[in-house]
Amino acid sequence: MEQQPTGQEPASDPEWGGYLRPLMPRRKERLRLQLMLGMMAVDLGAILIGFIIANILRFDTPFAPNGFYLLKVVAPIFLAIAVNNDAYSVGALVRRRYGIGRALSAFMIAIAAVTFLVFYLRGAGDYSRIAFSIGIAVSMLALIVGRMIFDRLARRAYGASPLSIVMIHDGAQAPAEPGVLLVDAAVAGLVPDARDPLMLDRLGRFLQHADRVVVACAEDRRLAWAMALKGANILGEIVDPDIARLGTLGTGYFAGSGTLVVSSGALSLPNRVLKRLLDVVLAVVGMVAIMPVLVATAIAIKLDDRGPVLFVQQRLGRGNRLFNMYKFRSMKTALLDHSGNRSASRDDDRITRVGRIIRKTSIDELPQLLNILKGDMSFVGPRPHALGSLAGDQLFWEVDQRYWHRHASKPGLTGLAQVRGFRGATLERIDLVNRLQADLEYLNGWTLARDIRILVATAKVLVHRNAF
Repeated sequence: MEQQPTGQEPASDPEWGGYLRPLMPRRKERLRLQLMLGMMAVDLGAILIGFIIANILRFDTPFAPNGFYLLKVVAPIFLAIAVNNDAYSVGALVRRRYGIGRALSAFMIAIAAVTFLVFYLRGAGDYSRIAFSIGIAVSMLALIVGRMIFDRLARRAYGASPLSIVMIHDGAQAPAEPGVLLVDAAVAGLVPDARDPLMLDRLGRFLQHADRVVVACAEDRRLAWAMALKGANILGEIVDPDIARLGTLGTGYFAGSGTLVVSSGALSLPNRVLKRLLDVVLAVVGMVAIMPVLVATAIAIKLDDRGPVLFVQQRLGRGNRLFNMYKFRSMKTALLDHSGNRSASRDDDRITRVGRIIRKTSIDELPQLLNILKGDMSFVGPRPHALGSLAGDQLFWEVDQRYWHRHASKPGLTGLAQVRGFRGATLERIDLVNRLQADLEYLNGWTLARDIRILVATAKVLVHRNAF
């Protein structure tokens, strides 16, 4: 980790060449560049391998001109898109799935562009459609495998993080992530004094190879550190315990005063339109497609015990507002629980014969398509709960006050928690916490593509061991 300082050392700082050097952060910028170039080479190699295999399968030779004709167009388009969509970035280095997703999306856009140019604009050239199709499929598989192998090798090269991160403790302590260089300001002789040019020079030299610095200090020293870091040409941050307690998302200004942003509000108008459009189209198509199931279920419930077909219960919706949610009635009329105090259990004596079947197959949830059409619910979102719902012997919001945060969006027919298997009775605190964590993760990373993935994944858990 030892670094040689660049430039002339301050004459007034004789300790610079002594104990300070081993404390200095390791430079990782060149390593990141090398890894990103390596990642680019792996992707291009994977695509090349895909088309070589396609040529072998189609023409019995690896370098048939007909099979490589379109590759000459695909490769540069892919590369341009991949560079632009963060396929080669720190995020792609740290998060393997993110990097693979970015690379695959760039490849598919490149393929779509070439397909449009060649097939729809009748581009000239001697190419093989079969070899091109095989090359696409094999290249996608090779991209995934190549990225997974590269990820293992890259992590060995950059260690805990591809960024060089420093945490300075100045009279205060704070937790740090693995791989962070911890520095005691007193030991390193770092004092945030904006009136001392030599001290600022010392701080600048110390941080010249770092990518990020986090300072934990007493409240009365935060302003001094803020002033010192602003000219240090580095991403500088100061630990403030209140930020975590308030769940701050960012900072802002109002009437000349600084503010802490603690909630983000609704999705942007374009995203709301897209989400609502998906909901309406799927709800209408779904109602038509499953109408025989709806009718048959209603008849079966009526014949079973002559009670009402639908069960209507008030649930918590968007903005913590109550709404009436519809379900097929699955319990005996006299034993219905409108408050939601008692979760259904595996051998629940309240459940009817028909109810046991429709709960097991999630058919009891289908009337919520009406809630979606009304706008009370969405297809994907946190599942709505009744006011009296309990985790063990505590109300949901008594277990964790972040529970109210999950109502920042419309509740959903399904959600991230459901596809991860968090269903059924909430008998213990952890049953709610698992669902809450998934719901908050969903809210903080919403995309239309993610909604579609959750809908697809829901098909796998319609029949679930915790559905009773």
